[in-house]
Amino acid sequence: MENYCRRCGHHPLTRGVLPGDAHERDYCGHCGHVVYDNPRVIAGAILEREGRLLLCQRGIPPRVGTWTLPAGFMERGESVEEAAHREVWEETGIDADILTPYSIFSVPPTNELYIIYRARLRAWNDAPGHETQAVGWFQAEEIPWDAIFYPAIHQILERYINEHAGGAYGIYSGSMDNGTIHFMR
Repeated sequence: MENYCRRCGHHPLTRGVLPGDAHERDYCGHCGHVVYDNPRVIAGAILEREGRLLLCQRGIPPRVGTWTLPAGFMERGESVEEAAHREVWEETGIDADILTPYSIFSVPPTNELYIIYRARLRAWNDAPGHETQAVGWFQAEEIPWDAIFYPAIHQILERYINEHAGGAYGIYSGSMDNGTIHFMR
């Protein structure tokens, strides 16, 4: 992180708890500008077609060669749904209908918030982008479980498979360690 004020250029920033605040933050001791380090939003989707789940094999660091759901960082000016749609297209070449939220979870160690939607394939006319080595559709028993690095993605896939078998989908909210599944009736 930078150690100068983006507003006035003063160097170095000060770290502390400001009056009326409860969190330690960086701030400019010259002009008072506060530097907020808020979580980054990652949007993506889980797609199913004919009983198979879509996974992408990562082509860029970190974890090149591992498999994951299509997802990535939300850009300024996008809605979360637009970000999920764009990420699916960039990583797979698929134009998807973004349907409903499926999993909303925090990963505090990396300061990230994941919002994963259920989605449906609309059209598949484009090749995957440079971030993806391969795209695959997997039956539950074919999923390369040992090559899925992110524990939260592992959890999402296991839960989706179990819920699909039962015919009802919930919305998970919580963290990578614990949370609640809410079923809508």
